[in-house]
Amino acid sequence: MSTAPSSPQAADGVRQVDVEAVNDPVKRKLYKKREPIYPKLVHGKFRLAKWVFMIVALGAYYFIPFLRWDRGPSAPDQAVLVDFEGRRFYFFFIEIWPQEIYYISGLLIIAALSLFLVSALFGRVWCGYACPQTVWTDLFIAVERLFEGDRNKRIKLDRAKWSFNKAWRKAGKHAVWLLIAAATGGAWILYFHDAYDTLSHFFTGGSPISAYLFFGVLTFTTYTLAGTMREQVCTYMCPWPRIQAAMTDRDALNVVYRVDRGEPRGAHKKGEPWDGRGDCIDCKACVAACPMGIDIRNGSQLECIQCALCIDACDDIMKKVDRPTGLIAYDTDVNIDRRQAGQAPVYRFLRPRVLVYGLSLAIACTIMLAGLTTRASLDVNVTRDRNPNFVQLSDGSVRNGYTLKVINRTHADATYEIDIDGPDGLDWRILGQNAARGLTVDVPAERTQDFRIFLTLSPEAVTAANQPVTFTLRPQGSDESRTADTVFLTGAR
Repeated sequence: MSTAPSSPQAADGVRQVDVEAVNDPVKRKLYKKREPIYPKLVHGKFRLAKWVFMIVALGAYYFIPFLRWDRGPSAPDQAVLVDFEGRRFYFFFIEIWPQEIYYISGLLIIAALSLFLVSALFGRVWCGYACPQTVWTDLFIAVERLFEGDRNKRIKLDRAKWSFNKAWRKAGKHAVWLLIAAATGGAWILYFHDAYDTLSHFFTGGSPISAYLFFGVLTFTTYTLAGTMREQVCTYMCPWPRIQAAMTDRDALNVVYRVDRGEPRGAHKKGEPWDGRGDCIDCKACVAACPMGIDIRNGSQLECIQCALCIDACDDIMKKVDRPTGLIAYDTDVNIDRRQAGQAPVYRFLRPRVLVYGLSLAIACTIMLAGLTTRASLDVNVTRDRNPNFVQLSDGSVRNGYTLKVINRTHADATYEIDIDGPDGLDWRILGQNAARGLTVDVPAERTQDFRIFLTLSPEAVTAANQPVTFTLRPQGSDESRTADTVFLTGAR
């Protein structure tokens, strides 16, 4: 009775893993059907760091909508909320209005510069630990491993004929994947509506149609991208691997195979000396651990997400063969060249591109912080009517119409006094308001309100085609004021 040949030994007590780097560029063909990748579970400091970050990131995503932040009776108390109905974005103590869209631009600039800086220092560490695609894929693989076992068991199960055992494991895996995907889509809509109200109405059909639409979209994309596409998203869909080449250089720390120490590679028998050969025993443990299906020993590759799981896998093997760890490690291309030339390694963290990214990030953060700390609770904008530009009345006087937009960012109703500085002989009227009130307007808390104002200039005061006018608003009982400049058109020549 014949038996299948066992895997060759890479070293005493270490068998070579029967694995192929199916996602290596030399193996991959355009339009080729996806070959499944079965990453092997490894243990080590980087795997632990990924577990911790995954728990923290997912915990934040799922539970932040339920945090409360007291902003007063007139504003929602959800800590993080994109309120389209109220036209606000709330982030704890920060409140952004539609007129302040530049703050959103500032946040995006800060995020981009932070990503550039981190990439210049540590390569694609964002991709390996913090990218949502990586975080959810990690979770989906953990679920897959729970139902189907580790690498060898999953391969064996996929190759086996359909049976009850295979059916319930596959069905259970996909059911949990769908539950996670549904929770992901459900949590997403909570950022746009009050979390507790949405949950109380969602399952009874009382939520807006947009909530169900985006729930379905996020559920589908999470299930598809993290469950069935995985490394294809990073390899084909994501633009960041292509952009990263411009962000890094040979002094950036990346996950690298130290070819100066590992070559020439090959199996090692017990009792043989290590002289004249490298430390790599060609066990392929690094390939088996890689969720991207590549071989890190082939050098820097676009597909590598710098998750460092290959480091944990290799370190474990090095301990078994009594060799120093760090054959695969965070290192720089420059240091590999230096060691091959017999020189000591150097680490240059302060480089021109790092300084440029760091300085740009500091400037952007300073501008944002200054803007947020000095922002006014009152904003004023005046728009002059353009059709017609002016109206000449029967007595020879000229009238201009204006729309005064007043933004009250406080959490209390306010009355504002208006002072109009313009040419002598200027008269005014607020449409729909009794003139006995004087130049005052009422604006509710957390609201933007428009007022129609007519300014009229007497005939003897019409001396120029246009004359400057300044509107000044001041809350009653406050020294704070805001001004808006405009012009008064007369048509005079």
